[in-house]
Amino acid sequence: MRPLSLSMSAFGPFASTQVTDFSALGSNPLFLINGPTGAGKTTILDAICFALYGKTTGDEREGSQMRCDLSVDTLLTEVTFSFALGEKQYRIRRVPEQQRAKKSGDGYTVQKPEAQLYRVDSDGSEHLLVASKVSEATAEIEQLTGLDADQFRQVMVLPQGKFRELLMADSKDREKIFSQLFQTQIYRKIEDKLKLQASKIRNDVRDHRNKRDGMLHSVSLDSDEALNAELAEVTLRLAAALESKEKATSALIEINKQLDSAKLLLNDFDSQDKLKQTAELLTKQKSAFDLRQSRLENGQKALQLKPVLDVLVARESEVAQAQAGITQAQFAKQQTEQALTISQAKFDTLAELEQKLKQAQSDEQHLNSLVPQLQGLDSLQKELHTATNELTQAKEKGIKAKASLDGLLSDKKAAEQQVPQLELVAGEQVSAQQALTAQSELIERYKLWQTASCNADITERALKQAKDKGQQLRLSFTESQTYHRQLQLVWHRGQAASLALQLNPGEPCPVCGSAEHPHPAQSEQALPTEEELQGALRNEELANEALNQARAEYSGLNTKHQEQLKHLSEHQQKIGDSALQPLEELQSHFQRLQQQVNQANTAAQQLTQLRGQLQTWQAKEQELRSSLDAERELYQGVQTRVASLQGQLDQALAAIPDQYRSLDALNTAINQAQVLLNGLQQTIDGIRQAHTQAREQDAAQTEALAAAQSNSIRATQKSDEAQVDLNGQLAASGFENKQALTQALLSSEALKQIADEIAKYRQDCIANQTTLAQLTEKLAEQVKPQLAEFEGRVASTQTEQQEAEHSWQTLQGRVTQLTQTQKQLHEADNQAKKLEEEYAVIGTLADVANGNTGNKISLQRFVLSVLLDDVLLEASHRLQLMSKGRYRLLRKEDRAKGNKASGLELEVEDAYTSKVRPVATLSGGESFMAALSMALGLSDVVQAYAGGIKLDTLFIDEGFGSLDQDSLDLAIRTLMDLQSTGRMIGVISHVSEMKEQIGTRVDIIKSSMGSETRLVLP
Repeated sequence: MRPLSLSMSAFGPFASTQVTDFSALGSNPLFLINGPTGAGKTTILDAICFALYGKTTGDEREGSQMRCDLSVDTLLTEVTFSFALGEKQYRIRRVPEQQRAKKSGDGYTVQKPEAQLYRVDSDGSEHLLVASKVSEATAEIEQLTGLDADQFRQVMVLPQGKFRELLMADSKDREKIFSQLFQTQIYRKIEDKLKLQASKIRNDVRDHRNKRDGMLHSVSLDSDEALNAELAEVTLRLAAALESKEKATSALIEINKQLDSAKLLLNDFDSQDKLKQTAELLTKQKSAFDLRQSRLENGQKALQLKPVLDVLVARESEVAQAQAGITQAQFAKQQTEQALTISQAKFDTLAELEQKLKQAQSDEQHLNSLVPQLQGLDSLQKELHTATNELTQAKEKGIKAKASLDGLLSDKKAAEQQVPQLELVAGEQVSAQQALTAQSELIERYKLWQTASCNADITERALKQAKDKGQQLRLSFTESQTYHRQLQLVWHRGQAASLALQLNPGEPCPVCGSAEHPHPAQSEQALPTEEELQGALRNEELANEALNQARAEYSGLNTKHQEQLKHLSEHQQKIGDSALQPLEELQSHFQRLQQQVNQANTAAQQLTQLRGQLQTWQAKEQELRSSLDAERELYQGVQTRVASLQGQLDQALAAIPDQYRSLDALNTAINQAQVLLNGLQQTIDGIRQAHTQAREQDAAQTEALAAAQSNSIRATQKSDEAQVDLNGQLAASGFENKQALTQALLSSEALKQIADEIAKYRQDCIANQTTLAQLTEKLAEQVKPQLAEFEGRVASTQTEQQEAEHSWQTLQGRVTQLTQTQKQLHEADNQAKKLEEEYAVIGTLADVANGNTGNKISLQRFVLSVLLDDVLLEASHRLQLMSKGRYRLLRKEDRAKGNKASGLELEVEDAYTSKVRPVATLSGGESFMAALSMALGLSDVVQAYAGGIKLDTLFIDEGFGSLDQDSLDLAIRTLMDLQSTGRMIGVISHVSEMKEQIGTRVDIIKSSMGSETRLVLP
């Protein structure tokens, strides 16, 4: 992959949009990314890695944390990267999640992450491959390049300090780093899998042995021979007990049959007594049911007369309604008579109202004749008003023109007085800017010192927390180990009790077959399950691993803290006495200098503006004087026209009455006259219409009263006829009067219920008599039995049967228990043999894979040692060139002392002394050359193991400051050799010698407003 161009907006320290054109650096260039500390050199690599995979090179910051705080809210944080893969070109744009200003309204909203990937053809046309989905873009990049994010950082970006750490690490630490670079975690998983399987087999073998001992103990035997002997003896006794049990069972069945027959006969005697009692109760209820029969007959006769009674009730209701109609008609007649009297009084006043109507018509005609005269007067008034307004406006314009001229002359004079003062302030611009720049650099160094101090404090606190955590984990490991051993001890002691816990009352014992369990074995403590034992063992192992991890973390934090203290001392030496001053004082001085610079810049701008403004004011002064003269002439002409119009208006007013001299007043008077005229006409018409309506309503109510009286007479006659008819029917049916008929009336449902109750009573009497006669005949020659005698015989026979059953069950249970135990022992022996054979294979593999054999090298470390040999072969070739043939890197093959991991330690062979010594004995510059050689060798090997992918770009983010001039020249020559093989090599450094020897550069310019990039070509 070859970079073509990189565009960063509001990314890292770059506040604006910065574009880096890598294609302008030439073919296969060796270029330097140069700039001060914190300017953003590594950010260029972060941007490339983020554009491709959405991650930075160090993987320590997410994309959402890369936004520049100095950027404006309207600028979106995004990265666009163009690159070539062979003959094909691609462009990817990626936007991280961030807060952005809303497009409408105030406030912020969340910008979701997005990515677009394009393929660029040779003619410049683009084809969209991924529209916006981030995961799809990352997957497409991995498919195109053949590398994921981790592999890209391994083979194309050599991060700062990473390989120095790899050079000095021991086998355990180097194993972690190499397993990440070469993705060999699969071998670690194989080790853990084999170890877990071997541990499980060991535990299963131990459990089977314990289980076998528990089986013999549960049957109270010591050996297999004792089990076989007792089984033969108990089998013979079981046959005799079975014969005794069958005889006792037959006798018990016979005596139970006799008891059941006696119980049936006794039930018949009890039923006879209950039927006699029921017959007596039915006899007592006969008088009550006779009364119900009489009520049923009267109700049926009354139901036949109900239609005649309903007719009489309806006629009486009609009489009442007719009387109410007469009362209502009489009341309405009184109201219509009163309304007719009132209407007649109003009808008598019509003559007076008609006279007022004629006078209103005459007044309206007079007012309409004044309208034409008033319209001419209104026209004159409007014309006069317009002319008066024009006169006022002309006067105001003249005043404004005079005021504008006076203001202009005043501003011009004030500006001429400011010029000398502004010239003096603007002259201090250069010196104030220089002081401001120096103070800014001092504050930046002070902030770096503060950050280093803060980091050291944080690490010191973390170191203390790690120490406390280690003590807690050590205590946790001791508790887990003690708990596991206690569970093992309880488990061994309680196997018999464990089997007894599985027994259920009434169910046969899985060992002896007995359904009764009089004395099951018990344990004084709760027995652990196999899962609990495995869990306790796993907890012990996890606690041990956590303790070892905590120790490693504490060691790493301690080393980091020492390095931070060293950096803190270096920063404090750079800022000198300024470290004794608070940051607020330095920033306050910076703000005062910045105010001076701003004042000088502002004064220079104001001076330029004032000089231009004075020239503009001189031209405007002549223009304002000409405008003032023209306004004065216009005012005099308008004043003459106003006087002429005022005379015409006075002459027209003399011909019109005072109250009608305005058109609005005259129109109001005309409208009032029309309203009065219309009101009088409406009043006259309303009185006539109301009088006619009152007369018609009075006549109608007179007719309604006569009709109501006639209806009342007819309803009374029909009611009398219905009463006579009902009296005749009552006499024929035997009822004394209407009240007796009403009391006898019952509904059809009530009559049916009484009839059903009478019929049920009669049926009950017949059924009781029939059943009683049958039982009396059946029991005539029988004697009532005594159950106590039969029950006593059953109890004695049942006792004999239970004793025989118990003897047989005891012997049967023992035979079953011994048989089951014999079978289980055989199965346990077969299973234990299989587990031992399996452990012979798995256990050996687990010991070899986990490094428990003589050389103490695990499977993963063995694979990594082979890869490390390949890396050292490539690295030694370059190290010999840079060290002028003196040094060569080797892998230490001797086993480490004690239980320390081995197999990945490094040594260096010194050709000057012909001795092999540890890499830690190298000087600072020699260590860097070795680390750089190993970094380049590792890059080549990882590239080879990445599937043969051709990578023609390499970025090195390492410090070259520890090298002398000769070593630096050799390092640069090595990089040039890589360049000659067709690679683009980018080096990040601020060493001045590198800047002198590498003419092609990407300079990072740092400022308080954000960093910028600039290409420098030779």
